[in-house]
Amino acid sequence: MAMTMTQKILARHCGRDKVMPGELIEASVDLVLGNDITAPVAINEFEKAGFSKVWDPGRIALVMDHFTPNKDIAAARQCKQTREFAMKHGIRHFFDVGEAGVEHALLPELGLAGPSEVIVGADSHTCTYGALGCFSTGVGSTDMAYAMATGRLWFKVPQAIRFVLHGKPREWVGGKDVILHIIGMIGVDGARYQSMEFTGDGISSLSIEDRLCIANMAIEAGGKNGIFPVDEKTAAYLSGRYPKPYETLFADEDAEYVETYQIDLSQIEPVVAMPHLPENVIPAREADERPIDQVIIGSCTNGRIEDMRAAAAVLKGHKVKKGVRCIIIPATQAVYRQAMDEGLFTIFLDAGCAISTPTCGPCLGGHTGILADGERAVSTTNRNFVGRMGHVTSEVILSGPAVAAASAVAGKIAVPGDIFTPKA
Repeated sequence: MAMTMTQKILARHCGRDKVMPGELIEASVDLVLGNDITAPVAINEFEKAGFSKVWDPGRIALVMDHFTPNKDIAAARQCKQTREFAMKHGIRHFFDVGEAGVEHALLPELGLAGPSEVIVGADSHTCTYGALGCFSTGVGSTDMAYAMATGRLWFKVPQAIRFVLHGKPREWVGGKDVILHIIGMIGVDGARYQSMEFTGDGISSLSIEDRLCIANMAIEAGGKNGIFPVDEKTAAYLSGRYPKPYETLFADEDAEYVETYQIDLSQIEPVVAMPHLPENVIPAREADERPIDQVIIGSCTNGRIEDMRAAAAVLKGHKVKKGVRCIIIPATQAVYRQAMDEGLFTIFLDAGCAISTPTCGPCLGGHTGILADGERAVSTTNRNFVGRMGHVTSEVILSGPAVAAASAVAGKIAVPGDIFTPKA
């Protein structure tokens, strides 16, 4: 029977030649992920179930990123509990303040995710790692506890939707614009519990950063996972980073898909998702001209060095509009250092931006940029639900880093080329 990439990976991990969509299987996992919000719940369940040791201390990652640096006593207590669990069980991949970063940027950067693996994490955006040719998906904290103890988990084999990408993106269009365009097409439930498989000649024009962003937001279309085939760019990214030998798996030519979409990347323009759903997508140039109060550039979608460079290219020689707060959050310590070494911090500071240590912070309304009642933000994060970044009457508009930076200068939603010519 012909299979998709995801089906082949799951079949291999449950020791079978083939699996069928809709089947319930028990499969081995290669990595289990938790953070400072979800890991404490998993730890409680782990201990309540009577487990005394973890399945493999080298294949569990615990990243303190959501409410860190600790915003209050409750957050500090959660991190302390996770820290003590990591020490007790010898968890090798425990990342705390000063060495951590936003989990879904950090793990690929450190070579902890690779082709044909099965990765689960108690965070919905664990689907990020599908950019590197693996099956990765978010699970609940109880599932995380079981996976930490046994190295196995139950899955329902998903059906798949194929997105055939053609052409090359135009200027200022990145992975965020591509995935928002797709979510705008199919809706926030358009891929419910289905694998979103990306293919086509257009993939070669997308950077690994673009692909990580696209796979990250598969969940915003309801997807079980997003996945890209491994190509030369993937291999180059993994070289010297991913320590294990790997075999690449590809979908069979006659694999069955629920739907196939043909997408011309050259026809996608910079877009935004208006409140309060990621599917409310319109061209940025068509957005209303109401003023904004805040801009966030960072997160697990757009906090990598490529995103920092895009924002700096727009902001160079310009000033953030008076009355607008622009907060830059590099996603990891390495991105922070590289942005600093490349002189991007000078550009940001000259423009009037604030620069934060790596954290998820404002994305989930945690800290480092909470919105007051009635305030409006343009953000490179991945969700814009009611109250997501603060008060229930505040609004979050999703965009890529170029539009976010241009909007900070204009004081309203803007596209770089429509407002000014960025200085070289």
